[in-house]
Amino acid sequence: MKIAHVTLRFDAPGGVETNVREVTRRLRAAGEEVEVFASDLFDEGRWERRDRYAPMVDGVPVHRFPVHKRLIPGLTMPMMVGLVDALAESGADVIHAHSHRYGHVLQAAAVAERLGIPLVVSPHYHPANRDEPPIKRGLLRMQDVGFGMTAYRLARALIVQTPREGRLVGEFAPSSKMRTIPPGIDLASWDSPASDRSEGLDLPAGYLLFVGRIAPNKGLGFLVEALARLPPADRPPLVLMGRDWGERARIESLARDRGVLDRLRFLDHVAEPATYRAVIRGASAFVLPSEWEAFGLVLLEAMVAGVPIVASAVGGVPDVLESGRLGRLVPYGDATALATALRETLRDGPTVRERVAEATRRVRGYDWAETAERHRALYREVVRI
Repeated sequence: MKIAHVTLRFDAPGGVETNVREVTRRLRAAGEEVEVFASDLFDEGRWERRDRYAPMVDGVPVHRFPVHKRLIPGLTMPMMVGLVDALAESGADVIHAHSHRYGHVLQAAAVAERLGIPLVVSPHYHPANRDEPPIKRGLLRMQDVGFGMTAYRLARALIVQTPREGRLVGEFAPSSKMRTIPPGIDLASWDSPASDRSEGLDLPAGYLLFVGRIAPNKGLGFLVEALARLPPADRPPLVLMGRDWGERARIESLARDRGVLDRLRFLDHVAEPATYRAVIRGASAFVLPSEWEAFGLVLLEAMVAGVPIVASAVGGVPDVLESGRLGRLVPYGDATALATALRETLRDGPTVRERVAEATRRVRGYDWAETAERHRALYREVVRI
């Protein structure tokens, strides 16, 4: 079976990007003929395009296309130049498009409809940010409905990562097409802690850790506020690991105003897997204060590393953390509640240890091999329909 995965970015940091890479390489290893169709964009926040990419990644052929930034000012609609013709000539038995409100999903749907190729879409859904003005929220909702009436109507299946995502997408897309397939984690790579080293990073002792884009929707301002509300004697260092999407200067300014700038350490993106794992293993607690996470792959990494978790109760996070059984949940944007949760978590009492122990057990149920196999079974299903 020949499967074409279509995504905006590939071989780049990000949850969608990790999902596509892990699934495609395992499908390829299982004998499926898989190819990835992606743009030349590396960093969407900085709109950083590159012209030197490997033609294959983990044994998977990758086709790159120039990308136009916007069709509609203020809305996210990048379009890939040449994608339609390439997909039409690919000979794919299944087209699998990733993300929501992106032009390449509509391009993939157009090819699928014209040639009668089964289409699968993974929306990786993200609602409008809470601080968006009403006009833009309305436009984004119009996009939701538009995708529901076009690409999602044509799709044979829609893959969501959690039941919560399924309910939200079901507001504008056919619920009967939903398939819940959670992402996974490479458990084998985490089972050898002795090989993970963070030498050279000079990390502070007892640090809190955030992992992800340094972006406005990650709630980092509230995290800084929460840090400032901890007693100075109990205020741990905060390490932030991830690429800057234009938010670092604001966070540093806020931290300076709150008197905690000396507690912050920015690591940028850490590409070396062993170093990345070591940074997570060394944390005293992991914190994810985001406004929204469709799933939160980093939660699985903290779970497998045995690090206690504090996270916003948003999106798919309560599903992953089983309504608080596997980590402490707090309301998004409540700096006082976040400070209280951090203080209690850092005390490492019996409840915290129970959560960590249960999380390390439950995370064994997530494995990219199982995720890839469920995708493979779905492709066979839609081809037979």
